[in-house]
Order: sequence, then structure tokens, then C-alpha cells
Amino acid sequence: MTVQWFPGHMNSARKKAAEAMAKIDVVIEVVDARLPAASSNPMIAALRAHRQRPCLKLLNKSDLADPAVTAEWLTHFNRQPGVKAVAISCKKPGEVARVPKLCQQLAPHRNDGTKPLRMMIMGIPNVGKSTLMNALLKRRVAAVGDEPAVTKSQQRLDLSPTMSLIDTPGMMWPKIAYDADGFMLAASHAIGVNAVSEFDVAVVLGQLLLDRYPARVAERYKTDVTGFDGVRLVEEVARRRGCLIKGGGMDVDKASLILLGDYRSGALGPISLETPDSRAAMIAAAAEAEAEAVADDLPEVD
Repeated sequence: MTVQWFPGHMNSARKKAAEAMAKIDVVIEVVDARLPAASSNPMIAALRAHRQRPCLKLLNKSDLADPAVTAEWLTHFNRQPGVKAVAISCKKPGEVARVPKLCQQLAPHRNDGTKPLRMMIMGIPNVGKSTLMNALLKRRVAAVGDEPAVTKSQQRLDLSPTMSLIDTPGMMWPKIAYDADGFMLAASHAIGVNAVSEFDVAVVLGQLLLDRYPARVAERYKTDVTGFDGVRLVEEVARRRGCLIKGGGMDVDKASLILLGDYRSGALGPISLETPDSRAAMIAAAAEAEAEAVADDLPEVD
């Protein structure tokens, strides 16, 4: 199974973002700290490169992510030209207050007070853009919800007499290149539920958790997870949480929602689904598999 999700309004949002990019100084890209690369829309990087705009990359929800892994990602991103990466929780006003000054450092030509610093918030759905916008303005100007794609239109607001903000709708991209990315995005609630099977997503998430944080899983569900795979974990959650259907069978759909909810809420502790090394390995494996598939399709030469 592959996961793809690109609602029609997002194509319009992309076009409007491309137009606005010509009129701003700094892109504030918000990503999910638990999956910083998977939650970074490649279209945003392409738009920035075209207009040569610097980027403040905010690894939001850092309180839900593994701090050691987050440190690795910050080093990784801060090596990229034109990028300044910081970990943040948009729910903490003190951390949000640092954002304007960081943007000013990326656009020193806008520091003299004669021209306003123009910033644009971008990112995929449900990573915290609207929460950031509201925190920066210290009032509710953007709808916030626990469903992806709550914001559907672009808006411009003044942060101060010398700073302005453009908030953009969450944007996915037309084709998710790696299956693992689609599942991680779905597990983190960045993709609409109509595009996925929650059981399939929970199985993939469960396998990731077993691979990376088996002790956390064992502690949360009070069970020995030795020898478990993702399916077995979902079934064990069903048993432990009393998710039963008529006749005594297991309600794996309900158990899937419990596992996904525990990850999303932080009940399993600080979790990161990818590291720079694991992502490099995934991309290398995908490239190798594609090369082998191409080789298999080539005609044999006598």
C-alpha cells in the first residue's frame, strides 16, 4: 500500500505561494520535529531556490521528539546553505518570541527600519503553522485544529510596523516519493484519514516503535514485546485495552486508533521516527531497488 494525498485546493495554494514568494524576504518553514525530512515539502525548497530566499526551519513539536535525534537533525539542516534550523514548541511563548529576531538575522538588509521585514510561514498540514501565527501575533487570527488542512486560504498580517507575516495553507506535494514517508506522515496526522487505512498505518508505526523504542512500548502496554512485529503489537494493544468485537474477536481498528493516539499525544514519551542516518539508508535502499527493477526490465543480450 502507498499513501498519497493532494486535495485540489492545495494546487491553488501552491500557485499563490509561488506568487507571494517574490514579495517576501524570509521563508519560515514549519516541520514536525519527529520526522523533519519526511514532513518537509520538496516544493517549498524548489520555490525558495527559484527566488533565492533564506529559510528559518522550525522543528516544531520538539517536546514530542527524541531530543538526541533532534540535535542530529539541527546539525544536518544547519549545514545546508541559506538555512537556519531551530527546535521549538509553538505552544511555548518564550520559544516563539525568538522567531522574528532569527528571521532578521537571515535578512540583514531589512534591519534598518526603513523597509518592513516580510516573512511567510509555510509547511505541510498539521505541523503547527496556525499555532505559530497566533503565538507571534498574540491573538487568534488563524483556525487551529487537530485535523489536517484546517487553513485553506492565504492571509497577510502585520506583526509590527516593521514586520509582516503571510500565513499559507498546509501544502502537500503531488506524489510522495517514498512509501515510508507516506506512512510516517499519516501516523503523525498530516494526511487526511480518507487517504489511509488506519490499521495499515498503525502496523507500520508499530514496527518503527518496536525497532527504535521497544522499552517504551513495553512499558506503555505492560507486555513483553520480544519477537513482536507491527501486526502483533496492534493485536496486543487490542487485548490489553479490551478492544473486542461481538463474538470475542479483536477490534484491531479501535486498537490502531489507540496506538496512533498514544504516539501523537506523546503518551509513549519523546519519539522520533527518522534520523539523518536512517533517512540516508532509506533513500539509498530505494535507489538500489529502483536500479535493480530497471535492470530486470532490460532485454537480455546474447
